[in-house]
Parts: sequence; C-alpha cells; structure tokens
Amino acid sequence: MIYKLLFEFSSHFPIFNLFQYITFRSFLAFFTSFFICLFLSYFFIKNINGWGERINTDGPSSHQKKKGTPTMGGSFILLSLLPVCLLWIDLSETLVIASLVLVYGFALIGLWDDLLKLKKENCSGMKVRWRILLELSLSCLVLFYLSYQGYISTEMHFPFLKDFSLDIGWAYILFGAFVITGCANAVNLTDGLDGLAIFPVMICAGTLCILSYLAGHYELAEYLNIPFIMGAGELVPLSASIVACCLGFLWYNSYPAQVFMGDVGSLGLGSFLGITAVLTKNEFLLVILGGIFVAEALSVIFQVLSYKLTKKRIFKMTPLHHHFELNGIAESKIIVRFWIISILLAVFSLAALKIR
Repeated sequence: MIYKLLFEFSSHFPIFNLFQYITFRSFLAFFTSFFICLFLSYFFIKNINGWGERINTDGPSSHQKKKGTPTMGGSFILLSLLPVCLLWIDLSETLVIASLVLVYGFALIGLWDDLLKLKKENCSGMKVRWRILLELSLSCLVLFYLSYQGYISTEMHFPFLKDFSLDIGWAYILFGAFVITGCANAVNLTDGLDGLAIFPVMICAGTLCILSYLAGHYELAEYLNIPFIMGAGELVPLSASIVACCLGFLWYNSYPAQVFMGDVGSLGLGSFLGITAVLTKNEFLLVILGGIFVAEALSVIFQVLSYKLTKKRIFKMTPLHHHFELNGIAESKIIVRFWIISILLAVFSLAALKIR
C-alpha cells in the first residue's frame, strides 16, 4: 500500500511511475521477501531453543538423527509476507485479502498443531478429523463470501478443453474448499525430507504467478481463451513474494536441513496454492502442476485402503518418499529427482495454455 504514496510524487519524479506496473512491484516484492525471510530464518535458527522437531518413530530409522532440528520455521516465511504486503501489494483488492485470510488461517491451524506436538513431545498433534473440519469450514466461509459478492463465478474450467465450462452453482463452494484443503494437506504430507516440499511449492507458486498475470490481463486472457478474472493481477506480486520467501527458506532448509517449516508452513503455503488455483480457475490444472503433492497424498490413501481391504501394503512405507528411502535410494537423490519432476510438471502446465 505504501507504493501508492510514492506514486503520488510521479508528477514531480517520473521514475515513480514505475509503481503503477504490477511487474515492477512484483520484482520489488520478490527481493524484499527474499532478504527478509533469509534474515528471519537465520535469526530463528541461531536464537531459538526448545522447539526441536519430534521425529516419528514409525518412520525410517535414519530420520532419528534429525531429532532436535528447529521446527516451525514456516512461521517466518509467512511473517516475511507482512511488510511486503504493506509495501508493494494493493490490500484494497478483495482477492488478495481473501488469499491472506486463508493463508494465515491455515497457518494458525498448523501452528496450533505444531505447538501440541511440542507440548506432548511426540508427533501426535491435533486429531486429523478436527483439523480438516476447521480447514474446510474456513475455506467454505471465504469462498461463500467471494461467490455471494460476485468476485468469483461458480463455473469449473478444464485444461485442454476449449470453450467448455461447467456451472455447478453453490456446490462450487464445497468443491473449491476441497481443492484448498486437499492441497494444503498434500503439501503437509510431502514435507518429510529436507527441502522436499519447499522447492515444489516455489515452482507451483511461480507458475501460478504467471497464470494470475494472464488471467488478470483482459487481452491476454482473451487471446489464450482463458477466463478473465478482475483483480487477479494483484495476485502476481503476492505470488512472487511467496516464491522469494520459499527461496530464502530453502537456503537453510536444503539438505542437510538446519530448520524445518512445520505444519504452520506447509498448511499455510499449501492453502495459498489451492486458493490461487481456485481464484484463477485452474483447479484441475493444479492436479498436474502439483503432481508431486498429488502422488504423495494418493500413496497414503491407497496404502490405507489396501491394508483395510486386503491386509496387504502397496508400498513399504508412505508417504511415497519413504518408500523410495526404504528401497535404498539416498535422501538427497530423492529430493533432487522430485524437484526435477516438479519443474517438468510446471512446464507442461504452462504448455496447457496453448493445447486446447
């Protein structure tokens, strides 16, 4: 918002005209977020005590050496967004406010979950059903408001299909809430190895940044035959900030990790991917773009169903990255290969804009 004050001086100092451009503010938001997150993460690691990660004894035995690594570092990813929002993002835009409400709402749910784990000194936080109920309720409330006020339509759009959409009415609120909650929890499941989740989140956020710009630009949206979303352009600097915060956090979260982001980070960031996909009408494209997260979540679902129905396990251990670990693949190699796949999926998702 402060950028608007600077823009007032543009008649005397033409250089301040740059602040009217979303692209310029996105670059400013990116670098501001990166350095703030880099500093906060460093300060957090150096000065925090007693917030060490509790390692699940049911996981691979090699993970026990990570016990005591500082957790809840994701809170500083989200704290880094606050000054950036005040500086370079238009907080009068409803889509931005809705996104922030969900991000910080999910982050608070994750923070409570992390604090319970620290208090109990084990990996048992909130009961999953209550956590998901809270997430679904918050998502439904936000989407109901946006739909009721006319900020979003109740139509579903499909990648690779031209001139085809499906209006499902108020059921869209439940559908959108499922997308947001499912994405948040899929990211949470993926966050099991050093840097495994944060890099795909960064890639997905960067891709959604591009998609938001296209959806918020009438001429480009018309040319690409995608829905034009009024106000979606302001999601671009917000997405750029998320990418930069993830990059700053990855500096310390890369293998071997000096800090973990915890549920506060994974749920908050995952909800951002979900709400951005919903707001830009890329709910189904998110399945491709976030293929890493989808695979991790499905591995858990299939494992549970298989064991309940047949008493047999499909994987040695879930989520999926643990299965590869128990097959003897080095942790660092699993991480980098998942990163590579996330980049490939992002490129394919962008290609979907023209494959119609």
